[in-house]
Amino acid sequence: MTPDPQSSPRRRRRADRRLVALGAAAAMTAATALAGVLLASTEAAAGTLSGSFYRDPTSGVNQWLAANPNDSRASLISQRIGSQPQARWFANYNQSTIQSQVTSYVNAANSVNQIPVLVPYMLPNRDCGGASAGGAPNISAYRTWIDSFAAGLGTRTAVIILEPDSLALQTCLSSSDKADRNSALSYAVTKFKQVNSNAKVYLDAGHSAWNSASDTASRLQAAGVSNAAGFYSNASNFRWTADEVNFGRNVLNALGNGNLHQVIDTARNGKGPLGSEWCDPAGRGTGQAPTTATNESTVDAFIWIKPPGEADGCAAAAGQFVPDLAYSLAQNGIVTSPPPSPSTVPSPSRSASPSPSAPPSPSASPSTPPSPSPSASQGTGACSVSYKVDSQWNNGFVVSVVITNRGPAITSWTLTWTYSGNQAVTNAWNATVTASGANVTARNAAHNGNIATNGTASFGFQASYSGTNTNPTAFKLNNVTCS
Repeated sequence: MTPDPQSSPRRRRRADRRLVALGAAAAMTAATALAGVLLASTEAAAGTLSGSFYRDPTSGVNQWLAANPNDSRASLISQRIGSQPQARWFANYNQSTIQSQVTSYVNAANSVNQIPVLVPYMLPNRDCGGASAGGAPNISAYRTWIDSFAAGLGTRTAVIILEPDSLALQTCLSSSDKADRNSALSYAVTKFKQVNSNAKVYLDAGHSAWNSASDTASRLQAAGVSNAAGFYSNASNFRWTADEVNFGRNVLNALGNGNLHQVIDTARNGKGPLGSEWCDPAGRGTGQAPTTATNESTVDAFIWIKPPGEADGCAAAAGQFVPDLAYSLAQNGIVTSPPPSPSTVPSPSRSASPSPSAPPSPSASPSTPPSPSPSASQGTGACSVSYKVDSQWNNGFVVSVVITNRGPAITSWTLTWTYSGNQAVTNAWNATVTASGANVTARNAAHNGNIATNGTASFGFQASYSGTNTNPTAFKLNNVTCS
């Protein structure tokens, strides 16, 4: 089954562009003692949403799980990520099919009495020409696309996370561009509510370390937030939940509208941020499971807007599912129980379509590998290696490697190969990779040194090249030649 290409967000999250005043930042830092898990508030109410969110069996993570049931990472990824509901992104301009795609997704959620979370991501000049550049060709086309999107929403409760970065990231827009964008967002809010009065539409508020609360409130007002359910924050970022709640309260105070509420992206904030790094930072973890039971009267829901395991543009092309990223997030994340399901969920389809290739930011590292275990000391009877270029651009590429041990079980490994071209590894994850000229050596990380007979281990790396990027053809695992 060919997956819906709308399901992969083709975007990168903008960096922490502007920090709030130091005094406010210090106050927020004190709240991080909550370790990203919001403790029960003295406020009893939880907002205006109720029910459980839809777990899409065709999401990127569930497609990968279906295609790789024997992968050593699959069990943990399934338990902590695949089991959880995540938002569906609609990021390709497809005027003729968008209505049917929205209808299909909404109907699937309605059939199991769950709430669909949809992310329209189609504004012209989105991402200010960054890795997720694209969108509708102009504002008029965008409004037509919104009309078709709205026509697929049905009549039951649906959560709409409208246009990430659209208000927080406007540095590339002229005053007239901003006016056009605000008008388009306001039009979308009104259209969605006209078609489906039960739709809950939330506008972009950036996050707690980006624009100030007062500036954010002004942008929201200009985009028609008074007609929406409220705003969302922390989309595709890593800020502590407690910081986002405090930020949201300040935004609400500045708005002065008691009818508005907030939703927060908790997909990857279980260990908070890594400084100001936003592009596939190392050591992060999944956060609070999606829920409407927030114990905060100003917060309608915690939602996984950015699907955990889908790259920001450094470990792989933006939006591409990377199992190593998912595994790391699952390892470091908050342990959560799978949400209750009112009915049996169908099996996911088998394969996922990767996002188009996009060059990673040269200053960002996909991951910092754990400390390696001791050097490999055991031989193997046989082995095989899958070497796959996941994405490539004019002077760089990203590779995923899977080792299959055909011999006796091993407790540590070293994989070697030689390039025939001019390739140079720049960073790696789930292994330590070094090079001497064209000769490359990869040693296991602390968590993946054991490979049972017919078991696998995997790692990935980013590299540069000039000329022709030819794949290596000969590998040795612990000095034994692999097929």
